[in-house]
Parts: sequence; structure tokens; C-alpha cells
Amino acid sequence: MSDYLSMTIIGLAFIGLLFVILEDVIHVNKAQTVLFFGTFSWLLLFIFSGHEANHELVMEGLYENISEIAGLWLFLLAAMTFVVYLNKKGLIESLIYRFLPQQITERKLLFLIALFAFVFSSLADNITATLISIALILSLKLDAKKTVRFATVVVFAVNSGGVAMITGDVTTLMIFLQGKASIVNLLMLSLPALLAVILLATLLSFNLKDTLTIQRQKDSHEPVDVAIAFIFIFTILGTIASNILFDIPPVLTFLFGLSIMFLVARAFGEDTENDPILNYIRQIEFDTLMFFLGILLLVGALKEIHALESFVRIYDVMPVWIANYVMGILSAIIDNVPLTAALLKSDVTMSMQEWLSLTYAVGVGGSMLIIGSAAGIVAMSKVEALTFMSYLKFFVLLFCAYTLGYGATMLMGTML
Repeated sequence: MSDYLSMTIIGLAFIGLLFVILEDVIHVNKAQTVLFFGTFSWLLLFIFSGHEANHELVMEGLYENISEIAGLWLFLLAAMTFVVYLNKKGLIESLIYRFLPQQITERKLLFLIALFAFVFSSLADNITATLISIALILSLKLDAKKTVRFATVVVFAVNSGGVAMITGDVTTLMIFLQGKASIVNLLMLSLPALLAVILLATLLSFNLKDTLTIQRQKDSHEPVDVAIAFIFIFTILGTIASNILFDIPPVLTFLFGLSIMFLVARAFGEDTENDPILNYIRQIEFDTLMFFLGILLLVGALKEIHALESFVRIYDVMPVWIANYVMGILSAIIDNVPLTAALLKSDVTMSMQEWLSLTYAVGVGGSMLIIGSAAGIVAMSKVEALTFMSYLKFFVLLFCAYTLGYGATMLMGTML
């Protein structure tokens, strides 16, 4: 493919990201803009693919890209349907109130939510952990500025918690499957990651001085609601176990869990003509799905022209530990999965310590910008006040937390 086409697609990707940043200024939904630039990039790839061999490569690349997107879409659809149901029925709110004291300071609450998001994302995937954590925050009905602070901690904590578990982050799983680090080595990333979360929560808690009164509500849930809550929990646990034992894709397990949810609702008489259980799917934030579609199409187009591979060249001019640190920063702009894939396919030689530092960097680095991770995109779609610019205000604090975590990871690797 010509250099002109490659430069055009890179330019379109840059403009698409710029439109996301300026959403509050231009008042055009980010899902609409990235979907336009993503699809337009692939149209150009087909139009200017040249001879038949190149056309077949583009076709193959598109099918691979759409397959990845479809898996993510279906997974999100299943997870979001569970969360929408449980939130509508008040189970999430009830669970929160059961464990929270009647009086709690906002500062203490921030640390508790950060710890919850960190631990939960180690067990579940980042998207599910974000959905649950954001639902928790919204149920507390804080003002907009405080909600943004809490959501910022959630995004960072979710990405940090997932980085130490092969079930928590895709890039961690990729590095493990390539034999670059063992499960025991990866688990050791939990301590540096937790230190970074504690630092960020501390920095963001300075202006939180009020005390919240938790209004307790009497639990009055139907047996079907409790049953579906347990189905959701067992779906998460089953997803982890089946992926480890039988390498079953998480999307398949979650869709299976969703089907059980529908059947159980029918058995309990919850699925009626006036209130069909399938209606909860229609209440999903489809803006989120469309935004994911556009972003992943853009990233797929960049991958098709091998633009992502150019980032690997920084290892030729920098020491590995600095290059890994920079890769983490780049992952705030470019999806960490293709970046990690490009590194794994390259001839970069790294020690176990350096692979651990890369795992932390690409897993947590995306937290520095709201568009840099799936957790950030999901949070932005759920919290109206959380925009690119409102999140960017905390960039310095996020950068400091990321740097501390990366430094602690390097120190831990040296001790090992």
C-alpha cells in the first residue's frame, strides 16, 4: 500500500481522537465521529488496495477486526444486561448499604471504593468491574465534581487490579501465554499496583471533607432477583474457571449465563407479556457499543497499515526499561492489545523483570487518559459529568501514580 494511503489513515485516526477530545466543544457525540472515521478508513483501504493479493489481505484483516469487535460487543451486551437488571431492582444499592456504616466520611468512602474496584477487577474482567463500581458510585448520588473524582479512582483501580491476573487483563494473558512470565510472577504485580492506587486515592481525597449519611433501606427483593444475582456471580466465577481450565472464551460463558438468566426469569414468572425480560437489553447504553465499534475499527485500520509496529522501534534507541515506561504512556492513546501483540511478535529481548514492567505499563498506562482503556470508555458512557476534559484535569496525579507503580515494579523485579 502507498505511503499516501498510510499517512491518510493515520491522519484520520488523529482527527477521530481529536473529535473525541473536543466533544464538549463541537457538541457531536463521540460515537458518531469515531464510527465515521473508522469505517471511512476501511473504505479507503479497500478502494486503494491495488492488486488482488492486497485486496485479500485487507478482506482478511477486516474479518479479523470485526470478529474481535463482535466478541467484545456480545460480551458487553451480556454483562450490561445483568448490571441493568440488578441496578433496576436495587440489588447493587442494597449490597452497598449492607456493608457501609451509617455514617462515613467521603475520604474513607473513596478508599473503600478504590479497594473494591481493585480487588473485584482481579477476579472479573475490567468491563464488568467498571460497570459494577460505577453503578455503586451513582447509587450514592454525589455531586458531579465528586462523582468524577470517584470515577477517576475507579478507572485507575480497575486497570491496576486486573494487571496481576490473567483473567483480569487481556495483555497480561497474552504475555503469560507467550511464556514471558509465570502466574506467580504476575501475582507479585499486585503490590506495586496497589501502592499506585493508594497514592492516587490519597491525592484525590484531600478536598473531600464531608461526611455522608447512608440512608438504609429495607431489603424487599423478590426471590427471582436474588437468583439472578447469584447467576451473575457464578457466571463471573465460571468465566474465570472455564477460561483457565478449558480455554473457553469469556464471551461464550457470559452468553450462557445470560441465557440461564432468561430461563430462570421465565420460570419465576418474571418474564411476562407486559414486562418481558428481554426489555432489559434495550436499556443498555448502546452509545458505548457504537463508540467501541468506531475506536476498534480505527485501531484495526492502523494495524492493517502496520502503523502500530513502528512504536516497537523505540527499543532500538532506548534502554528497555525506559521504552517499556514510554509504551505505557503510549497505551493511553493507542489500544494496548495491538501494542503488546506487536512487541510479542518482534525480536525484542527482555528479562523476566522487564516483561513484568511491560505488563504493568501497558495494563495501567491507559488509565492516564479516559479513552486509553475499556474501563475509561465504559465509565465515560455511564457518568455524564465524566468527559475527556474533566478526566484530563487529573492527568498529573494519574501520571504520578503510574510512575510510582512502574518504579515499584522495577524495584520488585530487581529484588526477585
